[in-house]
Amino acid sequence: MSMNKRKKVLASLLCAVVTVGLLAGCSSKGNGDGGDKVTLRMIESLTSPKRTELIQAMITKFETANPNIKVEFISPPFDQADNKIRTMLGSDEQLDVLEVRDLNVAELVNNGYVEPLNAYADKWKDYASVSAVSKSVGTVSDKLYFVPNGLYERQMFYRSDWLKEAGLNPPTTWEELYETAKKLTDPAKNRFGFSFRGGAGSTGTTDAMILAYNGDKVNLEDSMFTKDGATVFSTPEAKAAMELYLKLYKDTSPPDSINWGFQEQVQAFTSGVTGILLQDPDVIQSLQEKMTEGTWATAPLVTGPTGKALFAAGGAGWGIASKSKHKEEAWKLIEFLSSPAENTAFSKDYGLIPIHTSATEDEFFKTGPYKTLIDMSNKPDTFVNFKPPFQYPGTGNWGQVAMESGQSLLLGKSTLEDTLGKWDDFWVIQKAELQK
Repeated sequence: MSMNKRKKVLASLLCAVVTVGLLAGCSSKGNGDGGDKVTLRMIESLTSPKRTELIQAMITKFETANPNIKVEFISPPFDQADNKIRTMLGSDEQLDVLEVRDLNVAELVNNGYVEPLNAYADKWKDYASVSAVSKSVGTVSDKLYFVPNGLYERQMFYRSDWLKEAGLNPPTTWEELYETAKKLTDPAKNRFGFSFRGGAGSTGTTDAMILAYNGDKVNLEDSMFTKDGATVFSTPEAKAAMELYLKLYKDTSPPDSINWGFQEQVQAFTSGVTGILLQDPDVIQSLQEKMTEGTWATAPLVTGPTGKALFAAGGAGWGIASKSKHKEEAWKLIEFLSSPAENTAFSKDYGLIPIHTSATEDEFFKTGPYKTLIDMSNKPDTFVNFKPPFQYPGTGNWGQVAMESGQSLLLGKSTLEDTLGKWDDFWVIQKAELQK
């Protein structure tokens, strides 16, 4: 081979090597960070078509800004989602970002499924503007396990046209709520005063009433117990609250509401069957879409005999699976989704309270149906915030236990004393288990 031919061959080989190297670089490098392309698997829990669409749009924006990270977004049906998450975690299936709920965070922490986020949050420039309540919702034993994607805070919705027609004002106490709902009830017209919820989620009413009636006795840091260590269900105030609860069902609610969950309760209000609804702000958009403007309005939570309403901000949010192999990238995604801009926009679009304190200055949350929540937060002595019992692993089972025994009570199959005794026993056992 001549010298010229040898040079041409070497030049060709060198060109080929450089070309392969460039191709390899294009396939393995991302946006200049120098890392290999990573695929994150992410799963949501509180699925609904609109919500999934909103989250997917944020993910697409994140992927555009971070071309070295691909997100595989998993959206199981709502009623199967939490079991799907448990199954994936229990079988060590790859999962990087998961939606953790206030109701199951203690269970996930006890099983070692979720990673503490404190070290990540401490370096996050926007963490300082995350509200104290938001931080509290995602925290167990001083460790942050999820960043909420919005807060749920209960308020009252009422048919303003019905009340005006009857010459009534919005109720401010539980007793007034009963009296008002009774005056609005006319079974012959299929009209009932109160949108009762005896099925899944019924503890939203029973717990609220019992806590309001116990008032100052409640240990706000351990809310299923009084300051002297007894359960809130063992007091005379709990019995008085539940006696009124029975009257609310019997005198002001549709008989089949013993089985109603969230959807049925809201549907009854929007369709003109019920006049008063206690719910979170995520129903506002549904009411705006389905009801005529001016026929409904919002008001603060009703108070107990001591003039106080106890409420808790609930929420779900994004956590990192403890066995994720891409924790830095997972946090990068959480940080993006939780930024003031993205979280505030998501909260507006889906109907939640944003997690950043700066968002409360937005006119959107200072007017209209959201204003009630701001008004409540400005009266902390009347509307008292408590920490739900997230630290107890049995919290996730409480709803089922209370619903089944509550329905038995409503049907007359068990006494009020037996029901409260069962609820008292449940939490006594929870406390003993936690202290082992």
